[in-house]
Amino acid sequence: MAKIGYTMMCEQTPARQLVEDVVTAERIGFDYAVISDHYFPWLEEMGHSPYAWSVLGAAAYATRSLPLMTYVTCPIMRYHPAVVAQKAATMGVLSEGRFTLGLGAGENLNEHVVGQGWPSADTRHGMFREAIQIIRELFEGGYVTYRGEYFDVDSAKLFDRPDRPVPLAIAASGGQSGRIAAEHGDALVATEPDEDLVRLFGAEGGTGKPVYGQLPICYDPDPEAAKERAHKLWRWSVSGWKVMAELPAPVNFDAAAKTVRPEDVAESVPCGSDVDAVVEAVRAFTDAGFTHVALVQIGHEHQGAFFDWSEKELLPALRRL
Repeated sequence: MAKIGYTMMCEQTPARQLVEDVVTAERIGFDYAVISDHYFPWLEEMGHSPYAWSVLGAAAYATRSLPLMTYVTCPIMRYHPAVVAQKAATMGVLSEGRFTLGLGAGENLNEHVVGQGWPSADTRHGMFREAIQIIRELFEGGYVTYRGEYFDVDSAKLFDRPDRPVPLAIAASGGQSGRIAAEHGDALVATEPDEDLVRLFGAEGGTGKPVYGQLPICYDPDPEAAKERAHKLWRWSVSGWKVMAELPAPVNFDAAAKTVRPEDVAESVPCGSDVDAVVEAVRAFTDAGFTHVALVQIGHEHQGAFFDWSEKELLPALRRL
C-alpha cells in the first residue's frame, strides 16, 4: 500500500495556515507531508510564497511523528549547497529524524532572482551533481574543503547534525536526471506516473528505494466550482516541465496559459468530490511503481472542507487501494 502524503503548497497559502494545516494533516491520518520551496508563485492569483524553511521549522515543532520533506529544494543558485546542508541538518535535529531533503535542479522562476542568469539543462545537471556531493560530504560531519567546476567550499563543518544523515530524495523527469537520482539519491521524486522513469531508476541502482509522486486535486461539493478554481490557480501546469523550467515570472506563466481551458486542467486534476476519481488517479502512480503519493488540495480557503472529506471518505478509500 502506498503512503499518502499531504502537500504544504506555499505558493497558495499564508505561512501560519501552512503550519496549522500540517498539524491537521497529521491528526487525521496522512502518512507524511511535503512542502514546496519557491521564491515566486506560478501565477499572481495564487498570491503567496513564504520562505519554506521557516515554515518547516515551525512544522517540525508543531507536529509529533509526521515525516516531513522538501518537494523540492534547488541547491545550485538561490541557495549554496553548503547552506542547504546546514538547513537540512538542522531540520533533521528539530524533527528528531523525521526529515527528508528533496532536491531538484530548479526552475528559472525561482533561481533567477539572485541575478546569475539561467544555465542550460546540461550545465544545471553538472551543478546539481556537485551540489549533491557537497551536501553528502558535509552530512558526514568533518571539515569539508571542495574545489569544483561550479562550487567552492572553504573549510565548512556542520556542528548540529541528526544521529543519522538526512536522506536525499532526488527529483527527475527524464533519462539524465533519472540516472543522477539513482546514483546519488536515497529516493526518487517525480510529478508524473512515469513507469519508464521508475524502471530506469531501478535499473541504474535505485531498486528497493522509495519513489515519491504528487497529485493535485480540487475538492468541492460542486464539480463545476472545483473545475473553475483549478483552472484559475493551476492552469500553469498544463505546459509541462520543459516549458515550466524556463519561464522567468508569473506573468510569463499567465501568458503561456492563455489558451488553457478549465476542461484541459480537469484532464489531469480530479475536480469535485468523487472519491473513485482520486483513487484511480493515485492508482496510476502505484501501478507505475510509486511507493508514496502526496496530494495537493488546490485553494487554501478550502483546506478545512478538504480535510473533513479526506478523513471521512478519501483516506479510508485510499487505504483500500
